[in-house]
Amino acid sequence: MADQHSLLQFLDSRTREIFKNIVETYLATGEPVGSRTVARTGIDLSAASIRNVMSDLTDLGLLDAPHISAGRMPTHAGLRLFVDGFLEIKEPSLEAREDIDQRLSDVSSGTSGILHEASALLSGLSGAAGLVSSPKNDTPIRHVEFVPLSPNEALCVLVTEQGDIENRILTVPTGLPQTVLIEAGNYLAAKMKGRTLPEAAGDIEREIADHRAQLDKAAADLVRRGLVQWSGSVPGQDRSLIIAGQANLLNDRQTIDDLERVRQLFEVLERQQGVLDVLDSTREADGVRLFIGSENSLFPLSGSSMIVAPYMNSSKQVIGALGVIGPTRLNYARVIPMVDYTARIVGQMLGRHGNK
Repeated sequence: MADQHSLLQFLDSRTREIFKNIVETYLATGEPVGSRTVARTGIDLSAASIRNVMSDLTDLGLLDAPHISAGRMPTHAGLRLFVDGFLEIKEPSLEAREDIDQRLSDVSSGTSGILHEASALLSGLSGAAGLVSSPKNDTPIRHVEFVPLSPNEALCVLVTEQGDIENRILTVPTGLPQTVLIEAGNYLAAKMKGRTLPEAAGDIEREIADHRAQLDKAAADLVRRGLVQWSGSVPGQDRSLIIAGQANLLNDRQTIDDLERVRQLFEVLERQQGVLDVLDSTREADGVRLFIGSENSLFPLSGSSMIVAPYMNSSKQVIGALGVIGPTRLNYARVIPMVDYTARIVGQMLGRHGNK
């Protein structure tokens, strides 16, 4: 098929109007669109003439008929043409911007809280699943300690040489002696001081596994769990993926009719590494990136769209990315600017909190 630009030039005004009408109706309803539905929108053509245009658009690979007697729905190529050639991207509404600002400004639990809230609000505002990758932990460590909070909880505290603080609440065995917390904290402080988390975590894990660390079992277990909390998933991994609203992926009628695709998508999200790679790929992007269906090899069978934008620190350096993933019939006109705006606000909030 011809490239998007030349194809758009190839379509006459009547065909463009019908195509735009079909895609907008499909995105609003999730249902295949028939010629009678198009005719009722005020297009001055007979249903038969509209069917002829729809047939031409199908031959061009822009529309598809899921069933012989059904109407038409846009293909992935059709959605891409619509987004690139017909969609008008505007700033989110004032109400949406104020909601995002308020929810993120109310967070008091530092970087982790801001990122979790961003994922949750993206999910809620889009009706899809929210995705956020945490900043890379590439700053040398100055101090590490475990602080007891309750009989079965301790606070993991990590302070970087820049003064940034990462706190995590960790469940510990009831009645764990404070001496174990002190032993684990002192061991980590000695091993991590002046090194980044990724640099130190792998060495620490190997030392514990080889029984070279002078720690008793309780302290060694605490060290391992602390590393998992700080790194996000496994020791040595320098970023984590925060997902909110996966249940939203089951609310779309089409996904209910094709549960195998949903299962495959859930498996991809569960593995996380591939999603993080896609999010990381936006670090060099100028603004929002959109992946529709098979455009992204990560989701070739999921029938999903992924909208992603990088977020920056106060020095205008890209440190992470966020976005949403959902069915291909996302409200692109609303979600794209919302993702872009949220990325900008998250960067600002992290700067104000000093990543604490």
